[in-house]
Amino acid sequence: MSWQTIIGHTLQMSILQKAVVTGRLAHAYLFTGPEGTGKETAAFELAKVLNCTTGSSALDTGSCGTCRSCRDIDAFLHPDIEYVFPVESALLEKNDPAKAENKKTAEARERYESLIEQKKQNPYFTPSMDRSMGILTEQVTALQQKASFMPVEKGKKIFILSQPEKLHPSAANKLLKLLEEPPEHVLFILVSSRPENVLPTIRSRCQTLKFSRIKPSELDEWLERKHSGIQNDTKRFISGFSRGNLRVATDILNNFSQGNPEHFEGIATRDKAIDYLRTLLSPGKLGEAITTTEELSKKLGKQEIIAFLGSLLLFFQDISHRTIDPEWATLNNPDLSSSVDRFVQNFTDPDFLALSTITEHAIRSVQRNVNPLLTLGAYSIRLKTLLRRS
Repeated sequence: MSWQTIIGHTLQMSILQKAVVTGRLAHAYLFTGPEGTGKETAAFELAKVLNCTTGSSALDTGSCGTCRSCRDIDAFLHPDIEYVFPVESALLEKNDPAKAENKKTAEARERYESLIEQKKQNPYFTPSMDRSMGILTEQVTALQQKASFMPVEKGKKIFILSQPEKLHPSAANKLLKLLEEPPEHVLFILVSSRPENVLPTIRSRCQTLKFSRIKPSELDEWLERKHSGIQNDTKRFISGFSRGNLRVATDILNNFSQGNPEHFEGIATRDKAIDYLRTLLSPGKLGEAITTTEELSKKLGKQEIIAFLGSLLLFFQDISHRTIDPEWATLNNPDLSSSVDRFVQNFTDPDFLALSTITEHAIRSVQRNVNPLLTLGAYSIRLKTLLRRS
């Protein structure tokens, strides 16, 4: 890993690199931007640079990635790097050292370790325990205690807080006090996709660095470098389906490299979306389609529902391209080329702007935690109205 291997974000990396070289780092940063842009990857790279044992060259070129310090950070074992995200309260319960962990705590620890393993496999993955009430007071109290000690190694203590918008109110107040009188040897990096929900007093004490969605050209370049033997159709699918989200792109890549792309849950979600669309557009099956959305709203999580709607958006984009140019080859879903062509033949004049608008609106509603059942039901009715056969 090095500065140069961060995908995109040339300006942001230049700012951090200059701050490191000149010794003018802020005491706290807030990295913001859409999900999957590599904000946390940049945070960990900064932590590695400041603790890399290869010498001053790391300040200019980035971490070596091979020294013990870099390897420990990659393995989440470095004593001076604290990674905090929303966890279950059971994980923080104090148990009698003479006794084995109770079942509730043991199960919570197993779920936590599973998330950390996913993070190791995909650095763009943002972990959060489903039963969590947010970043808890006990977690920030632990940071306060650790901040009072000097680094174990020669570098700097780095506290990386993922999703600070989910800080419990009492935890936020404790963190605020820590930020108001920060120890010289500690650097805070808060990473959020929802900075507007971070406590304003916390935001004001951090230097904000905004990360943008990865450009298609940057993603294509990374795919070529990461997996040069990948077929063009596969690259187009990954680039289109991920929509600049490196977490999604890496998940697909990992499954393709393991020879089981059909196991990637995103492809399964896309196929559910296309099946739903076929049902919706079949005569007399609106009720069945709405029943399908009821089942999906119960079974799928928020991100899966967003992926479901995003799949439809990309499918509509393919149809739009083929409607304008029947020879259009660079589809988001090259494996669905025949389905796209059948749609073009059966629906000759759809309003693609309206289709995109209602789909984006549904995605934003789900992101804002509007009831997914109501959102998908209303979306189905609007979609059916817009796609009446000619």
